[in-house]
Amino acid sequence: MFGKSLNLFKIFGFQIKVDVSWLIIAVLVTWSLAVGFFPHFIEDLSPMGYWILGVIGALGLFFSILFHEFWHSWVARNYGVPIRGITLFIFGGVAEMEDDPQSPKSEFWIAIAGPLASIFLALVFFVLYNAAQFMGLGAAGIILFMYLALINTILAVFNMIPAFPMDGGRILRAVLWKWKGDQRWATRIAANMGSMFGLVLIGIGILNMLTGNVVGGLWYFVIGIFIRYVAQNAYRQMMIKSAVAGARVRSLMKRPVYVSPDITLARLVEEYVYQFHFKMFPVVDQGKLLGCITTRQIGSIDRHQWGDTLVRHVYIPCSDNNTIHPNTDILYALNRMNQEGQSRMMVVDNGILMGMISLKDIMGYLSARMEIEGDRSFSD
Repeated sequence: MFGKSLNLFKIFGFQIKVDVSWLIIAVLVTWSLAVGFFPHFIEDLSPMGYWILGVIGALGLFFSILFHEFWHSWVARNYGVPIRGITLFIFGGVAEMEDDPQSPKSEFWIAIAGPLASIFLALVFFVLYNAAQFMGLGAAGIILFMYLALINTILAVFNMIPAFPMDGGRILRAVLWKWKGDQRWATRIAANMGSMFGLVLIGIGILNMLTGNVVGGLWYFVIGIFIRYVAQNAYRQMMIKSAVAGARVRSLMKRPVYVSPDITLARLVEEYVYQFHFKMFPVVDQGKLLGCITTRQIGSIDRHQWGDTLVRHVYIPCSDNNTIHPNTDILYALNRMNQEGQSRMMVVDNGILMGMISLKDIMGYLSARMEIEGDRSFSD
């Protein structure tokens, strides 16, 4: 989902990150508040005063989204769902869960925690807004509290729309999952709702652009595409999860083709890379797995040095990035490969090379399972 992210700080063990795309929305929000919102409600401020209020308002939005996602993360962690961190990006924020909730109850409370947090903040800022009026504080403070109360109300209401991936869509999935006892069916219904909602936003965007509101229309259009993509992808992920349920790496691993640490890179290229077309080869010495060597490593070394450079001088030692246990769940293995950017991993048990598992093997297995068992289309 994200591009390059910047680590900001940690709070209660959660790594807070901001995707570079969020800087775009931060600038747009600051600008719109400084030249549109605050001048409409407050007169006679200097241009610098409006920009200062705009920055404070944008920081308030930053805090509000972070508070919303923090409570998703807090409740998820209490239900045993690992959280990689919280990332702010152009469409808001997201608590990065490493796995789906394991029950309708946990799904419900994780999903509803965010909107409840936003409602709480809206009430707090509404109380401050009324208190500021009662105490006769300046117009700037009064309008700022009004804006923060309003924005948190909008966050709560928008997120409660019953369309995946909105919080309301996750709540809908939890309710349907509890009712039917079928997470896959519940995901399909919630995802279809999300897909349709995305189409509605795309339609609104096109209509706005045709009537002259190009910027606003384009924003609706892009958000609609994003929501539709995430909704459809959620159901595909559920299909994959169902297809690989119970399958282990052991059942898909292939016999390994390994190399000795004492051969030259020139021989490795001629006798192994060009023959087997693999991008990674395990390095084994007298039955002991030492690590692996990749075509990327070979390519980083001057070709004229291949004849004099041994594999043992450049191989990568074994690590969690390139090895996996044979009893590992296939879905976990797939996620590991995606996270590590690996297309092949060595299957290792007690330091012994048992085989190799590749992304191609896993995807072939998924394709065969879905073809044999069949599945209703996304739009059913």
